[in-house]
Amino acid sequence: MSRVTKGVRELVAEAEALVDTLTADEAQRLQAEGSALLVDLRDVRELGREGKVPGAFHAPRGMLEFWIDPESPYFKDLFHAEKRFIFYCSKGWRSALATQTAQRMGLKRVCHIDGGFEAWREAGGPIKTQEKK
Repeated sequence: MSRVTKGVRELVAEAEALVDTLTADEAQRLQAEGSALLVDLRDVRELGREGKVPGAFHAPRGMLEFWIDPESPYFKDLFHAEKRFIFYCSKGWRSALATQTAQRMGLKRVCHIDGGFEAWREAGGPIKTQEKK
């Protein structure tokens, strides 16, 4: 059996040392100014349970690299807009790793929310819930 030599907390800490991190209040201000696009990295089950930030773009974490890369058949032109991208997940762990990856791929104006969607909710940020079908 192989042993993990670096845990997720260490990976997240390393990413956070290299990326821009915003508070939920800062993210709310930038979104309200229209200078940033929030990108929700959570999976669809999380969106259904907890809702999402109005106006946020949903990019499941597992597809992000494919959607950013213009050479990918899954490329989304949105990621080459002249906006600042603010990634978030539930707690800020996946978004820290995703922000680091996006930077490594060449996105310059990318950051994430410290504490993720939980921090957004605690800061009183607007949340849109999905209607049950």
